[in-house]
Amino acid sequence: MARRCSGLRARDFGELVHKDGISPAWPLPYESFEPYYTEAEKLFEVHGQRGEDPTEPPASGPYPYPPVTHEPRIQNLHDNLARQGLHPFHLPLGIRLREKNGIPTPTSVCIRCDTFDGFPCLLNGKADAQVMCVDPALAAHPNLTLLTGAYVSRLETDPSGRRVSEVCVTRGGQEERYRANIVVVACGALSSALLLMRSANDRHPDGLANGSGQLGRNYMRHNQSILMALMWQPNETVFQKTLALADFYFRSDDWDYPLGLIQMCATSHGAQIRGEALPEWLGWLPKKPFAEMARHSMDFWLSSEDLPRPENRIFYDGKRVVLDITEGNMEAHHRLKKKLKQILDGAGDHPLFLERNLYLGKNIPIGGTAHQAGTARFGTDPETSVLDLDCKAHELGNLYLADASFFPSIGAVNPTLTIIANALRVADRIKERL
Repeated sequence: MARRCSGLRARDFGELVHKDGISPAWPLPYESFEPYYTEAEKLFEVHGQRGEDPTEPPASGPYPYPPVTHEPRIQNLHDNLARQGLHPFHLPLGIRLREKNGIPTPTSVCIRCDTFDGFPCLLNGKADAQVMCVDPALAAHPNLTLLTGAYVSRLETDPSGRRVSEVCVTRGGQEERYRANIVVVACGALSSALLLMRSANDRHPDGLANGSGQLGRNYMRHNQSILMALMWQPNETVFQKTLALADFYFRSDDWDYPLGLIQMCATSHGAQIRGEALPEWLGWLPKKPFAEMARHSMDFWLSSEDLPRPENRIFYDGKRVVLDITEGNMEAHHRLKKKLKQILDGAGDHPLFLERNLYLGKNIPIGGTAHQAGTARFGTDPETSVLDLDCKAHELGNLYLADASFFPSIGAVNPTLTIIANALRVADRIKERL
């Protein structure tokens, strides 16, 4: 999907009180990450506009590219929200777009098509890790190798248990072993934790770097919903994902706790609605009603903070992977949905809301782990954290983690830009060792 590239708010790095508990403070302040946020925005060609979002943290420079232009229907929504005293803003996006007066230039990689978000881009218009980092690095550095079809089964340590000595890989049905002075794991919060658990040995009987017992715990994934608002007036927008609203991020006029973030998401397609809403045996129904639903729909993605709980964790039960989750902080999310309905009514739209968990199978339940975080939190105390402040394992001298595993809390924004910024920060620390 079109990469949402907002960083955590400065207040997210401090302790935040929620109705259901505490979102803990980070061991480093926002200021430690700000230069890397700015670097990440440049690296991933983030488009946005400073000063529109009232929750926006301080930044050392402007976005590298101007905001993606609203199409007329979304601009109308923006204006209606602003008239209510709200502060809608251009959603920061990592996108390879060059436009003039809302129209892509002849040399723009992105053409603002209606399948950009949620579909593979055949033009490489998405500013993702492969397009912006992996492919250019492979082209520039002949000594860099990318292995595909490779499964890392475990990490071996030296006899002291203080250093990773070998990376065990299964590729093409054969086992291969690799050695390096420094090993960086970035498999995603779930798979990184599982790899370290599979690497248990006599020195690390509960899993590599798990002396604290916190490995795999404190898993977070955001409380999320997709709402499809059916409007009386048609919505002819092609590229819809350009607007967001953070007025209720930390509190609302009727609740003193954080609610979360509202933003646009991809335009619905009639074929999607028909295919996901109907059981297979109703496939004979005509397509036209679903195309009309799509034509009159406006689609919103809502995110609220999921609080870290030690009992929310991933672990092995024998060879079976178990993801154990108890949902929490849901009242904030339910209130955020009500706020969206209130402000759209206030904008004069009075839509009929369809929750996509009922109509499109998009509840984003336990299997929806796109925003996975936690499982190997960083900190200063080896008794309560897996990683130190440089995201190096407390118990191993040459093992780093560079994904969202390190998050102590997740906020209510997409974690991507924070993951990128921290990876750049960790890379600087590793560079100092070389």
